[in-house]
Amino acid sequence: MLAALTGLGLSTAAGLNAYIPLLVVGLLANFTDQIRLPQEFAWLANGWVLAIVAVLLLAEVVLDKVPVVDSVNDMIQTVVRPASGGVVFSATEAAARLDGSTWMAERPWVSWVLGIGVALAVHVMKTTARPVVNASTAGVGAPVVSTVEDAGSLGISLVAIFLPILVLVIVVVLGLFAWWVSRKVRRRRHDRARAG
Repeated sequence: MLAALTGLGLSTAAGLNAYIPLLVVGLLANFTDQIRLPQEFAWLANGWVLAIVAVLLLAEVVLDKVPVVDSVNDMIQTVVRPASGGVVFSATEAAARLDGSTWMAERPWVSWVLGIGVALAVHVMKTTARPVVNASTAGVGAPVVSTVEDAGSLGISLVAIFLPILVLVIVVVLGLFAWWVSRKVRRRRHDRARAG
């Protein structure tokens, strides 16, 4: 169960920033005993892979701070973030198989689907909220919100690995935030329709 919560948390973090959970998992697997990756996911701890992910993370951090560019980046990330969520969820579930978990071992596709679905849901929430933030702050809020998202991705990744039970709290909070954003967007559309 804790491995599933770890996977859930990491895929949630991937929905905010695709590269942070990949880097966290890879670095911890490479330099600590906190994460043991099975053979099929050993590439995550490879030095070249970590270097490429670090460069992609740097590009993401810069691009996501610029209004309008962040929306283009979000369109590109519609494929990358869910894929990253699938990888980190599957890698941690595969790690659970090393500890004797059988249900997921017999159905490895489930962890991919869950990881992709969770990361995609968080990504959709992010891409829905960002234009509202950009429009309501004349673009000034983009770097602030992006920094909060990056810090959130890192924090969620670390919580998912070291305190996975808290992932449930994080998911509930994000769900409430998604509901609030949805209401804000609907209200804004309704106001535009009335004005037009």
